[in-house]
Amino acid sequence: MGDVPHARRIREAFRSHFGEPALLVRGPGRVNLIGEHTDFNQGFVLPGAVDRAIWLALRPRSDDRCRFFAADLEERFESRLSDLALSTTPWANYLLGIYSELAKDGHRPPGVECTFGGDLPIGSGMASSAALECGFAFGLNELFGLGYTRSGLALLAQRAENRFVGVACGIMDQFASLLGRENQLICLDCRDLTHAYVGIGPSGPRVVLSDTQVRRALSAGGLYNQRRAQCEAGVAFLAERNPGTRSLRDVSLEVLESHRAGMDPVVYKRCVYVVRENRRVLEGCQALAMGDFAAFGQLMNESHEGLRNGYEVSCPELDILAEAARGIPGVLGSRMMGAGFGGCTVSLVYTEALPDFAERIERTFREKLHRPPVIHVCRLTGGTERCA
Repeated sequence: MGDVPHARRIREAFRSHFGEPALLVRGPGRVNLIGEHTDFNQGFVLPGAVDRAIWLALRPRSDDRCRFFAADLEERFESRLSDLALSTTPWANYLLGIYSELAKDGHRPPGVECTFGGDLPIGSGMASSAALECGFAFGLNELFGLGYTRSGLALLAQRAENRFVGVACGIMDQFASLLGRENQLICLDCRDLTHAYVGIGPSGPRVVLSDTQVRRALSAGGLYNQRRAQCEAGVAFLAERNPGTRSLRDVSLEVLESHRAGMDPVVYKRCVYVVRENRRVLEGCQALAMGDFAAFGQLMNESHEGLRNGYEVSCPELDILAEAARGIPGVLGSRMMGAGFGGCTVSLVYTEALPDFAERIERTFREKLHRPPVIHVCRLTGGTERCA
């Protein structure tokens, strides 16, 4: 069910604004241990749902009016579904986008009242937008019996972010939020959504996030979409010369190198990173299955170097934290996580090393980043769920 105090807080916030809720939903954030910016390239990722989440309280209406309250921001929003359009209130678009995609699927549910909030940092790289979208989509599916599977809801939420919000994200965040399992990571093929669960084990290392507190609004900056466009340009270039190439998933390093002279140098760098990252995910899944945490940690370190130098989505704060973590005994690997330009690093740390890790990273925050430390020791949880 998640954190009961947060569930209780959101239920009480709903009662104070709208009355008694009909449904309470927990939408978890996610971590991704390896496989960044590979999902929209039809590649491989290794995420898991975590014990940081957004809770949503909902109640159906008999008309087409929607009334939303963002409890943590103390902001209200109201609209009619008959006037559905992109709003100047950014967070509301993640909810309205779900309605927009439901309509395209032939569903016309009435409006709802919804209050939401939680302990998932916005803009930290833990997929707060996906947690909100998926929690809301799950809630509407439950309230109105729409018949979507969890995979279907993940695709619906992705389409909402792509088409309505305007962020060209892949499927990873939504899939992890909806299909996470306790103490499990998801080895996901983003081309056909086939997946397998890989456990770290109760005695294995812990997943620790260090939050730079540098925030990047992806839909506003356009840098995420720019990277996706560069990858698509690479695919178009290669497809002209290698028929059958549909995505970077179909490309080898050897093929890339053979066409390097004719490619835009920046596009080439982006493509090399993605092709290598796909390989790292598959090697990482094998390492975890064998319990070889040291090999997996090295792949995490290599991933960060690729994100910094090839894909160029890191920032000084992320680099400082990743480098500091790697110098601590008991840390297997550390890298930036999420779309980049801020957010969190993710580190794999043996349990006995956690006190030393916390002390040293807190010192790095104070002495090099000049801000208070924010560290999350995460537990892998189940996916989006109905709360009692």
